[in-house]
Amino acid sequence: MIPMVIKPSSWLTTGIRVEKINNLNLFKFTEELGERMKKLLEKKKADLLTPEESAELEAIGELDMIFSYINAITASQP
Repeated sequence: MIPMVIKPSSWLTTGIRVEKINNLNLFKFTEELGERMKKLLEKKKADLLTPEESAELEAIGELDMIFSYINAITASQP
């Protein structure tokens, strides 16, 4: 069986927003993508994720790590 792969870039136009906080432009999830991540995490805790949902959660998590890194670099700039 070939594992399902979801690319984080698939949410570039629908799941990402830029929010200005304290004069910084920070990357954030849209409300919809944030809610989807919460729902998937709840299903994971209950051990109810399908393989497709697991791949989706992994992709969202990868995007979250990328945002955290970029936002940290942006915030550390003088």
